[in-house]
Amino acid sequence: MTTSLILLCLFAALLEMDVTYAFQTLVSRPIIAGPLLGAATGDLMAGVQVGVFTELLFTDISPLGGIVPPSGVVAVTIPLFLHSLGVELYFGFFLGVACSVLYSFFDAFLRKTRFTWLIFLEKKIGRRPDGITPIIAASLLLSFLMAFIFISVAARLCAQLMFVVFPYLTPKMHFAFRLAYMAVPWIGLAALIPTFRLKTR
Repeated sequence: MTTSLILLCLFAALLEMDVTYAFQTLVSRPIIAGPLLGAATGDLMAGVQVGVFTELLFTDISPLGGIVPPSGVVAVTIPLFLHSLGVELYFGFFLGVACSVLYSFFDAFLRKTRFTWLIFLEKKIGRRPDGITPIIAASLLLSFLMAFIFISVAARLCAQLMFVVFPYLTPKMHFAFRLAYMAVPWIGLAALIPTFRLKTR
């Protein structure tokens, strides 16, 4: 993996922190993260396209209750990572969506693990309240590293997968994936129609 791709994964992990753990400035929304990551890879328009498509696809998914939604940052990072290696966006997009769903399970597991750790730390903080700052910093750093490891490993595995299967992809498969990719924003818009209809009543 080249230095620029490692930096892309680091930047994506930092944006992922904005979802829950820190900042929460909404830069982790796909429609914002896509152009930012696209600019980082040198293809702003690819970032805009993937960001808009992902935003429309995930717009109806809300993090309510115990639901951990798919990661919009992961969903835009993987296709842009692959696109910088020469893989078409219409292949990378669906791999990105699959990885974003996997990340939701990974993140849910980390949250459960962190909960048991926090019970232990709560007693420690009760005895020494001034020691909370290093604990928060360590927790944020650990979350950042876990996101970076997942994104970089997933991106690398997807790249290897594409290089293995690419010679076997027929023109009909290219056409089918391209058609499915172009249908994504219409699926997202169709999901929004009931929402707008409810608000107008």
